[in-house]
Amino acid sequence: MTLRTTAEEKRIAIIGAGSWGTALAIAAARAGHRIRIWAREDEVAAGINNSKRNPLYLSEFDLPENINATTSLQEALEAAEIVLSVVPSHAVREVFARMRPWLKSEMVVVSATKGVENGTLMRVSQVVADVVKNEFEPRFVVLSGPSFALEAARGYPTAVVAASTSAELSEVVQHSLSSSSFRIYTNDDVIGVELCGAVKNVVAISAGVVRGLGFGMNSVAAIITRGLAEITRFAMAQGARAETMSGLAGLGDLVLTCTGDLSRNRRVGIELGRGRKLGEILAEMREVAEGVKTCRAIHELSLRLKVDMPIIAGTYALLYEDKPAIEAASQLMERPLKRE
Repeated sequence: MTLRTTAEEKRIAIIGAGSWGTALAIAAARAGHRIRIWAREDEVAAGINNSKRNPLYLSEFDLPENINATTSLQEALEAAEIVLSVVPSHAVREVFARMRPWLKSEMVVVSATKGVENGTLMRVSQVVADVVKNEFEPRFVVLSGPSFALEAARGYPTAVVAASTSAELSEVVQHSLSSSSFRIYTNDDVIGVELCGAVKNVVAISAGVVRGLGFGMNSVAAIITRGLAEITRFAMAQGARAETMSGLAGLGDLVLTCTGDLSRNRRVGIELGRGRKLGEILAEMREVAEGVKTCRAIHELSLRLKVDMPIIAGTYALLYEDKPAIEAASQLMERPLKRE
């Protein structure tokens, strides 16, 4: 298979038919590619194929004719040039292990997943490499940035980052998926882009908590600013570059997720701040709030690296140690005074 960096038609497999997978399928189809999207649910695949609508996610959108769906990973991956994974972080290892027989070394693997694996504390790129290590080294690109699925599907202007250690691979993704409303910038800081995407979801829970407690935007601004400082310390301790944190994948995504009404992580935080229990909140949600599961891995990794992350620690105590929201927020404000 010859690598093509131009925007000519490509065969793209999208693994995951939730809201973001569906939105990316729409964006890729608008760019003129042949899309095959893999869905876990039979009803989702049938709905996409028969009525050109996803019955569960972004169901109000008519899907382009060049999108087809399947529940077979083998069928989804057949002849694919780009494999775009949009599964939750806790499912990445399982899904890639199932895909392994049909993955080929020449495929470009693009991850739009934001999280860190619990237990191993691996980033998604490391998980994928670990799964296929006996066959080949994946041609990996991470796609991240401030991007609500609903707005991207509507064609609202959206800008994200495609990061890879290979400039050629990031340019393949850039030219393949960019359009007049979906702009992709390239970057070579895979570590920074992945960690920004993972940690900002946890910070967004904290930003939601202060709103749920009835505090104002001063509090949210403080969470965003100090949260960015924590992300920067954490990512740089693992080899990321500081400038990535001030870009789309860092500050851009953090601001969106901490302030936008479409943010699932922020919504979880708001409900926690109002005094509701986590299990009750999650039971009402159809899609995953990545920050909930990722918080554990981020917290454990910060302790291992000896990186001070009080917002992450407070959110962890709230989620997993049943600390009351007002107590977690108060402890942040009562920390010793120091230089910024």
